[in-house]
Amino acid sequence: MTKKQNSKRYDLEDRTLKFARGVRTFVRKLPKTTGNIEDGKQVIRSSGSVGANYIEANESLS
Repeated sequence: MTKKQNSKRYDLEDRTLKFARGVRTFVRKLPKTTGNIEDGKQVIRSSGSVGANYIEANESLS
């Protein structure tokens, strides 16, 4: 890995948390239609699963 790539490295656990929070913020801004409510629930669950799966995979490696 080059020096430039190394300096831009981010903690993936923090990034997945920020992603899940960003998704929640986005879903709150959607119009409150029946379809958006149901789809929003699923998107929020899915975005949280990304971080949970990452943490679980890391714990199994150590």
